[in-house]
Amino acid sequence: MAAGHIAVDIGMTNIDLIVELKSGLWMEILSNKEKTAEDQLKQALSHIDEHHAKGMTIGVTGGRYRDLPDELDGYKILKVDEMQALGLGGLALSKLDSGLVVSAGTGAAMVAAGPEGIEHVTGSAVGGGTLLGLSKLILGTDDIYEIDALAMKGDAAAVDIMLTEAVGGEVGRLPANANAVNLGKLDREESFTRQNLAAGLVRLVAQVISVIAINAASASSMENIIMVGHLMDLKSIQKEVCLVGEFYQRSFVIPENPGFGTAMGVLVALREMNNKEIR
Repeated sequence: MAAGHIAVDIGMTNIDLIVELKSGLWMEILSNKEKTAEDQLKQALSHIDEHHAKGMTIGVTGGRYRDLPDELDGYKILKVDEMQALGLGGLALSKLDSGLVVSAGTGAAMVAAGPEGIEHVTGSAVGGGTLLGLSKLILGTDDIYEIDALAMKGDAAAVDIMLTEAVGGEVGRLPANANAVNLGKLDREESFTRQNLAAGLVRLVAQVISVIAINAASASSMENIIMVGHLMDLKSIQKEVCLVGEFYQRSFVIPENPGFGTAMGVLVALREMNNKEIR
């Protein structure tokens, strides 16, 4: 059955697909195994042979999408600006009119999105890639699901220096049970469980992204902070992000299927293009 639209987001680690069918949206995540944009798109299309037909337009963003031709193997290619796709997708998934949309993936990008348009605000080089790299060195694994499971069973306070240990109590709006130094106890002559180490690593990454997001939202006068990206698929990351929200009295919106935020934005762009052609 041919699809109405096909949206592709080429990430550094994964390729996200959304296929719009009469029965609803079909979403798929693939491991990015190719080096060039053309081969990456061909890899994606090979997984959805039954859903696409020659002549249809396929929306693409991410990676080196600008290197793609306007047509490939008989398909028209709509190249969607990645920050535009991020903003459109975050608003669509959250069903909000405006907000700071954060893509927490291999790294993190943040855009202010609303009726006035979409503008890149800032980002963070700390992201899922950081978590995988440090976990491989410290935990001996870069399996993201194993890391998530370990972290959910661990206690970050066992590896972090907490405020109550550093200064004896709360600091400003931060309670005494907040941490003062991420992984600050690792230089001590003692052993740490893999669960606690995983919890500490997850907290480090989640806190960096969350605090930057809060500051960026304030600077952009955005009330809503919408978290998307595959890092937000992890329960341990969600837990730590929400904890930061409690500390700073800011709410984070984590929509359903957050990992497909940018691909959803490509789908929105395809729909808008189709509506213009019909008019």
